[in-house]
Amino acid sequence: MPELCQSPLTLYGTSACHLCEQAAALLDLAVQEALISDYDAVDISEDEQLFVRYATRIPVLYRQDGCELDWPFSPQQLLDFIDGGDGGQG
Repeated sequence: MPELCQSPLTLYGTSACHLCEQAAALLDLAVQEALISDYDAVDISEDEQLFVRYATRIPVLYRQDGCELDWPFSPQQLLDFIDGGDGGQG
């Protein structure tokens, strides 16, 4: 089992995105299971640069070290990403 993730995670998405809600549900489960302490959810529609960068990719999970995990990701890919891997996308 991965250690508690100390690196902040950011979920980029929008409030009207059902896929973003699914990704957030996986992250909420990871919080409940104490795999991560928390994450930030950022609505890209409120920032022009973020919107340009992520508009066609959301939801995207961003790790403080610069790694990103694009949707769709499975619970196992999320665990791998939390544990410092690329979630099988690299």
